[in-house]
Amino acid sequence: MQFDVGDKAVYPAQGVAVFTGEESKEIMGHSHNFFVWQVLDSKKKIMIPVDKINGVGLRPVISDEEVDQVYAILRERDVKLNDQIWLRRYQSYTEKINTGSIFEVAQVLRDLILRKTEKPLSFGEQKMLDQARRLVIQEMSVAKGTDKDEIDEELDQIFRF
Repeated sequence: MQFDVGDKAVYPAQGVAVFTGEESKEIMGHSHNFFVWQVLDSKKKIMIPVDKINGVGLRPVISDEEVDQVYAILRERDVKLNDQIWLRRYQSYTEKINTGSIFEVAQVLRDLILRKTEKPLSFGEQKMLDQARRLVIQEMSVAKGTDKDEIDEELDQIFRF
């Protein structure tokens, strides 16, 4: 894979990142090359070994058509919520977020918001809802070329009950 400085991609569970360049580091006496990515809205820097780039789940930002699919997932209300115990739900949601798929993350966001209308979320579930919302807002704003506040307001409208 080849990247140009300024290219944007999505890193699983971290969100949209900008390619800042390549770096070589010496680790235990061996030189290793890394692709360096800066996560948007964060101080996090991700260094991916060049020879591992295809296995980390890095993917392009979604297209306009995929934006519409995300909105469809968020608007869906006829869903069966996960009735497992809290820990199993948490593990299931974590797995979905870690896939890096915006569609899986949107499902987690929708399901947690719907669950929150029925009863208060646990601390862990609330943190997960916040993470899922941040990931969806961030990628949707980059994909649409709009401000994050606009996407945040759209989500508020979708989930206004």
